Amino acid sequence: MTALPAYRPAPSFFQWVETRRWIWSLAGIVILWLVLSVLTSRFSLQSLSGVAASAAFLLFPSLGQMIVVTTGRGNIDLSIPSVITLSAFLSVNIVDGSDARLALGLGAVAAVGLGVGAVNAFLVLALRIPAMIATLATGYILATATLLANRSFSTYRVSPALAWFTTGKIAGVPVIVLAALAVTALAAFVLSRTVFGRALSAVGQNRRAAELAGVPASRVIALAFLASGVAAGLTGALLSARAGGAFLDMGSPFLLQSVGAVVLGGTLIFGGCATAFGTLCGSVLLVLIVTTMQIAGLPGGTQEIIQGVVIIAVLALAGVAGRENRR
Repeated sequence: MTALPAYRPAPSFFQWVETRRWIWSLAGIVILWLVLSVLTSRFSLQSLSGVAASAAFLLFPSLGQMIVVTTGRGNIDLSIPSVITLSAFLSVNIVDGSDARLALGLGAVAAVGLGVGAVNAFLVLALRIPAMIATLATGYILATATLLANRSFSTYRVSPALAWFTTGKIAGVPVIVLAALAVTALAAFVLSRTVFGRALSAVGQNRRAAELAGVPASRVIALAFLASGVAAGLTGALLSARAGGAFLDMGSPFLLQSVGAVVLGGTLIFGGCATAFGTLCGSVLLVLIVTTMQIAGLPGGTQEIIQGVVIIAVLALAGVAGRENRR
């Protein structure tokens, strides 16, 4: 007599969502887009393209933040805003509106990002200072360096090539959006198909177990901070080209938003699991939320409060989904 196969209940909705946490941000994008389309006759696919272009500038530092968060133990990079602002000033001063000096300018801001990432990694790994405190302190130091850079700021000219990259279009699609999609695909490949990506998840899930398995945890964490620093530095250069110059506090909005995009996208805040596509969706959703509040005429302080409430709500939903999946 043939034995009947064991009965396996169909996965619940929460179990399905647990492996696709980015679905919340994607659903939020669709809902907000529909609401804005109804409330304003001006909001269309073309408007969504503009939102995507703005979200692209948020995506780049958010991907770096995502990598740091994935290492676990509450690691987070709060120096990103200061790196962005300082890099914007350096980029404009070094490039000075010349395409011939563009490579030098980009190399300089990438070097700054690497240097800041190395300092953050040293503070966290060698001195065992909590990442939140270490990176916040680094950010304060960089703020002073930015003030010095501001004193020597003498030009508002930007590289024409970089300006085209940040504001130009190909077949009606913003170049920066195409770049964001390419970077997202690259980040997804690194996370899922490379040794570093697997090591990153292993360290975030259980650092001790990863080390026993032969994973160089300290090296992985250091590389995460280096990647975040470079991403923030290059973002500063891109923002300066888009804005036509640099100004103090240029990177300030990215303190909350880089973390928000990561969390809204479905990356686990306690590490071990990341999603590049989710970070892309989280970036678009945050920009849509800000756009909605601006259309409604809400003041800046209220906008930040609402963004915080949205992030808390998503974390709560993720917690409910996780508890249901463990039952």
